[in-house]
Amino acid sequence: MRLKRILIPSPHEPLPLWMIFSVIFAALYVSHFSLLHLPYYWDEAGYYIPAAWDFFRTGSLIPVTTLNNAHPPLPSIYLALWWKLSGFTPEVTREAVLLVAALGLLAVWRLALRIVDAGSVAFWTVLLAGLYPIWFAQSSLAQADIFASACSLWGLAYSLPSRGRNPRAAALWFSAAALCKETSIAIPLTLAALECVEGFFDLPSARTRRWRQAAWLSACVLPLAAWYAWHFAKTGNLFGNPAYVRYNAEATLAPLRILAAFGHRILQLTAHMNLFVPVFVALAALVLTPLADAEGHQRPGIDPPTLRRIFLLLLVEAIFFSVIGGALLTRYLLPLYPLVLLLALSTMYRRIPYWHAAAVLSAAAFLAALFINPPYGFAPEDNLQYARVIRMHQAGIAQLARRDPGATVLTAWPMTDELSRPELGYVSEPWDVCPIDNFSAGQIAKAAEEPEKYSAALVFSTKYEPASTVFTLGKASRALDERYFGLHYDLPPQAIALELGGALVWQEGNHGMGIALIRFDRPVEAHLGGGRNPANGQIAFANRRP
Repeated sequence: MRLKRILIPSPHEPLPLWMIFSVIFAALYVSHFSLLHLPYYWDEAGYYIPAAWDFFRTGSLIPVTTLNNAHPPLPSIYLALWWKLSGFTPEVTREAVLLVAALGLLAVWRLALRIVDAGSVAFWTVLLAGLYPIWFAQSSLAQADIFASACSLWGLAYSLPSRGRNPRAAALWFSAAALCKETSIAIPLTLAALECVEGFFDLPSARTRRWRQAAWLSACVLPLAAWYAWHFAKTGNLFGNPAYVRYNAEATLAPLRILAAFGHRILQLTAHMNLFVPVFVALAALVLTPLADAEGHQRPGIDPPTLRRIFLLLLVEAIFFSVIGGALLTRYLLPLYPLVLLLALSTMYRRIPYWHAAAVLSAAAFLAALFINPPYGFAPEDNLQYARVIRMHQAGIAQLARRDPGATVLTAWPMTDELSRPELGYVSEPWDVCPIDNFSAGQIAKAAEEPEKYSAALVFSTKYEPASTVFTLGKASRALDERYFGLHYDLPPQAIALELGGALVWQEGNHGMGIALIRFDRPVEAHLGGGRNPANGQIAFANRRP
């Protein structure tokens, strides 16, 4: 009977889920085809791939070649399984992640159908979620957020709509999400808390049912607690590297920092990467009278209890990730973007006569944001800028190999790992590196004091620099970002070469970021960079990831 329900659609689902999944995965595969061969990027290279690689080679769930941040192990197990079946290559990894992204979009389809019960709304919600630059980019990046988001969205599909809830199925999916990323528990615990509160104002029979649902939703804490207990027994550290905990959960508690981060989170949930287009259209549509369907009834919208839960989740997650997490990365909010789009599209569907045109406009805005960078600072992993950065790093390493083979290289993370870890896909043999934190004036001055430690420097943009400062909020905002969010300013390659006494022999730049090779005609101490030292270049960055 269970197999029959999977293969044969219900009256509320116009097509079986396996068919929808096949179409979604095929669309993702074709649209990401040119990205599948790319080597690993940023936090992939810094933690997630090394952690999975360690499990693949040694069977250890605790990383041994990178800093241990105590992240739950399900992504490592999943990736290692695919590598065992198909080989350890970036293509296999990215295809495996695309399967997870397709599973997440399938959850969006089911969730939209159950909440709005309109196939056209479900179609546009899935299409816009898949096209939204942050989801699109994360769909092929082996970072825990896409795994946790897919599981969380399935948990929401079974727990968020007012009708047909299945708290046991939701508990299983939320438990899987927690074992992908620990911060995923905020979603089910928020829903559980709301069930408990609403239970106090309900009839005794309904109260028992609500509290039972709350207990199931809260059950996701148990496997996560078991993981941390096992981790503590093995390492003596409950949450992993102490500096990581300090950066992500202790140094973030300043009230001014929380307020500034909350402002960033609200903008990320309403405007970032052209999200303002569907949000603004939906807000404008609220002044219109709801439309009637063919039978003269008002088109269905989202019922008040579900609407209340969605807005509460958006608010709680925005606050949660303003308090927790040292870096303001948008991928932490990944499971929320389909909810925002569902809110916007259901409003358009209910109130705008030609609402498909508004959906097409939103899709065009998202496509543009995939390729065109915003006029303000952002993380390259929020759109296809990340692919440009990877190719730029590949070009720099190729120039280094051609012009200065055997050099000891002064550089910063993630280039330190890209050069010293062949398994990341950039080099076939490890290079000796001399790591620095970044290319700011202070770090370059320190490097200038020890010129004997390197014979070449590969310098690059560690952040995106917008061409215009029109969209900045002035000196006060920059001061807050410098104080709380790690904002720094890299010196230009010419200035670095001058400061270090080297010759700028090659450079390349586009879309607000660049890379350059500097050579030095002097002897260098042997192997001071440490080659395969797993700590090289990691400390300043690995501590920033929740």
